[in-house]
Amino acid sequence: QVQLVESGGGLVQAGGSLRLSCAASGRTFSSYTVGWFRQAPGKEREFVAVIKWFVGTTHYADFVKGRFTISRDNAKNTVYLQMNSLRPEDTAVYYCAASVHIGDYSDYDRYDYWGPGAQVTVSS
Repeated sequence: QVQLVESGGGLVQAGGSLRLSCAASGRTFSSYTVGWFRQAPGKEREFVAVIKWFVGTTHYADFVKGRFTISRDNAKNTVYLQMNSLRPEDTAVYYCAASVHIGDYSDYDRYDYWGPGAQVTVSS
């Protein structure tokens, strides 16, 4: 009943910025935890950022603190990931994920719904 679609990926030079969007359909995010994960070739899927929709609290992985910002737009039922000061090591497929009743927000196995992913490539 929940469908997620990411958009806003692409190619950017190191030091540049991109904004990813995660739009939901079927149900609203009102009671959900919504997270961003990424996976580079040959690497494990890793937690990037999360927002608890109802209260608006956010958490970030250490490697993106000060560079990435997660936010929400209630009217559009959309979550954003603003990515600044991008580095080549940020290159990955970025996934939006959502679920209710999540305890450990950094564990991707806890999320019930996933978007298809958006490619982000950062050139040196």
